[in-house]
Amino acid sequence: MVTRAILFTLTLLCITLAGSAGDIQSVFAESEADYYRLVSIMTPRAQTESRAANWKPAPGDLVLEVSGIAVLDDHRIAVAIRKGEIWIMDGVYEQPPKNVTYKRFATALHEPLGLIYKDGAFYTVQRSELTRIRDTDGDDIADEYLTVAKGWGVTGHYHEYAYGPVLDHDGNMWLTLNIGLGLKKEHKSRAVTDPTLGFSQGRWRGWGMKCTPEGELIPVCAGMRSPAGLGVNRAGDVFYTDQQGNWVATNSLHHMREGAFFHHVEALASMNLPGSPVKGIKEIPNGLPFPEALKRMPQLKPPAVWFPYKKAGQSATDIMLDDSGGKFGPFDGQFFVGEFTQASIQRVFLEKVDGEYQGACFPFRSGFASAVLRMAQGTDGSMFVGLTNRGWSSLGTASYGLQRLVWTKKMPFEIKEMRAQPEGFELVFTKPVDRKTAADPKSYKLQSYTYTYHSSYGSDEILPRHLEIESITISDDGLKANLKVKGLRALYVHELNAEGVKSQDGQSLLHPNAYYTLNRIPK
Repeated sequence: MVTRAILFTLTLLCITLAGSAGDIQSVFAESEADYYRLVSIMTPRAQTESRAANWKPAPGDLVLEVSGIAVLDDHRIAVAIRKGEIWIMDGVYEQPPKNVTYKRFATALHEPLGLIYKDGAFYTVQRSELTRIRDTDGDDIADEYLTVAKGWGVTGHYHEYAYGPVLDHDGNMWLTLNIGLGLKKEHKSRAVTDPTLGFSQGRWRGWGMKCTPEGELIPVCAGMRSPAGLGVNRAGDVFYTDQQGNWVATNSLHHMREGAFFHHVEALASMNLPGSPVKGIKEIPNGLPFPEALKRMPQLKPPAVWFPYKKAGQSATDIMLDDSGGKFGPFDGQFFVGEFTQASIQRVFLEKVDGEYQGACFPFRSGFASAVLRMAQGTDGSMFVGLTNRGWSSLGTASYGLQRLVWTKKMPFEIKEMRAQPEGFELVFTKPVDRKTAADPKSYKLQSYTYTYHSSYGSDEILPRHLEIESITISDDGLKANLKVKGLRALYVHELNAEGVKSQDGQSLLHPNAYYTLNRIPK
């Protein structure tokens, strides 16, 4: 009774301080967990709330550093783990997960960093090959391991990770290859060197590759540093994420297509190998603003989306398409991008302008138990999240594990889409806005900036400019706000803060910040 009395007194005090009962939202702020709830399936902490008569823990020696997830059906998934195994997990959709079972399917793999299931077989990219793995005798244990494709270099450098595959709409399997950072003499003896630029790397390191249904491995695009995530949108186009470092200003999302060069120049060590679609780069524009570097180097292509450092993550990982038809909330058709260091997930809206992808990123969900490395959408629309922070530290309470993110069916007040317009941006909201606050220019702050393209590690935001919002038009249904903006700049990030906008029922935006990469201004 004392506790209830204290809580009641505090509630009355909060209402008084807020000024009216209608302002309680400003005191009791909505949290991400109100809309997307985390369920821990397996983390190093004991799941005491999941104890049941038939509950069994994971095998005592199972370090579930999830590096790939394949959804099998409405009660099972398969996970690859970094030490080289594939496990089948049953009962993973239960809430709480009382009866999860574990069965080891495959062993002796070399750091698999991806997993798909197709036509009765698993496919994973090991450090040196794309492998098909099957159970041929029906005992749920793999007995056939076949090389599907190989041919990229492995010099022995620790940073030569290989990721994938993902499957496009034509049946091709795509993979990406890390570069080695600072090759030593013993590594260079196994590397290739471009005779003009002098860069040395393992064969095809820093490249995106595709393997056709016939097994032909084809180099597609170059310039990757640490391309840890791969994803395919509804149109069947393939994307990858890259992580900040030398030549890479900040984390980024790129549309993979033939002949594109993105940013990391050491990938050009393979430029003159047979089959290379990237040609003719003889000079590197080092130390210029990125828009200027694009003019000097026509092969260089901008990312579809920049993720401003720390504001939208520090180390981008996996890409998951929300293909749930609304089962996972209001973001059907958009991408979710994992984040290693901050143990979080960002959301991405993409659009095509003049035939090229660009768009906005938004914070989405934080608070995972460890670094988010892999994501996959379950049959019920929920998101399975694979965790491992080995090699680099991350936020969180665990070093590895598997969690599941479930929409609570409660609608968050968010900027659903940010679309480029000839004279500004159109914002699409998940709920109708309060017309007074949404039409007030003081509710918004907008600035633009770019980055330096250089050999140094990362880049500060440079050439910043605060932008004036000249007028705002709200749609009749209250779901859209059209912002007329003075001073748009092509090839700059446009950072929006809409903290002053309220919904019709008085809510503040759950995430008021958006970051739009304006590669092209619509005509």
